[in-house]
Amino acid sequence: MAHQRHPLATVVDACTPLRFAPLPQIRTPEVLRLDGRTDTEHWYRADLLAANGVLGPVYDGFVAGHGPGHRLPAATHLLRALLREPIFMVAAGVYLTGRAPLPAADGLWFPARADRGFGTPMVTSPRVAVLPGDVFADHPDAVVAADPDDLDRMAAEAMLDAFAPLIGAVHAHTRLGLRTLWGWVLDTMHFHMLNPARFLGRDVSAAWERADRLAEALVSAGAVTRARPRLFPFSEDHPRGTWAVRGTCCFDYKGDPEHGYCTTCPLKCDSQRRGELQEWLRNPALAP
Repeated sequence: MAHQRHPLATVVDACTPLRFAPLPQIRTPEVLRLDGRTDTEHWYRADLLAANGVLGPVYDGFVAGHGPGHRLPAATHLLRALLREPIFMVAAGVYLTGRAPLPAADGLWFPARADRGFGTPMVTSPRVAVLPGDVFADHPDAVVAADPDDLDRMAAEAMLDAFAPLIGAVHAHTRLGLRTLWGWVLDTMHFHMLNPARFLGRDVSAAWERADRLAEALVSAGAVTRARPRLFPFSEDHPRGTWAVRGTCCFDYKGDPEHGYCTTCPLKCDSQRRGELQEWLRNPALAP
């Protein structure tokens, strides 16, 4: 059966209504989504960036150019620059379409700029896991999962294969613990399902449970973490009165002590967190 659309394109389409949708650039034979920037000096492929000590000088240049100087937040800042968009692509695909883009280490590219920062990552792997009965089940780039648990397993194993070499290289260079680094991934994945649910007015508890199932599959595949994020209701009468608390601190407060703990930080007391979030509802301009 001929398809006019690619399953990966349907993930992009599903994100169109969102106000915040940090998708990666995509370049495959059937899907092209580029940001149009022309200031890339070098492209790093994920598997090669993680190999043979390449990441160390790249990391050092990133920190020198963009900070923060403290090694703990610097490591999570680099992960954010490299992995935020690929994680969102998988999380949004699973939550919004029931399809799971399958990233690959040899199909994930990072554009390095002259200022030693990074632009939006690019995905060149076209594979997408789908469920039996999906209209794209016979598409040549579709991988049919047996059931939703199997789809989660495929997505988790793909993320582990794509991200683990990079995370291992960051760990080796910075000595920041693997549980902290993978904890950042798990937290980010949860927020990337919670955000669309809140914006679209959907059941946030159902979105969180969906993220939990994918997170459980990621841990089963080999990711390690000390704690999981948790939902945080802060205004029961408001349709957007639920946010969340990270399971793992990103350590931004160490790079900017005056700023203090983030609103989602597990180190912040819940009463202070609740007050900040309620103020966001009263004055959305204060929300980050």
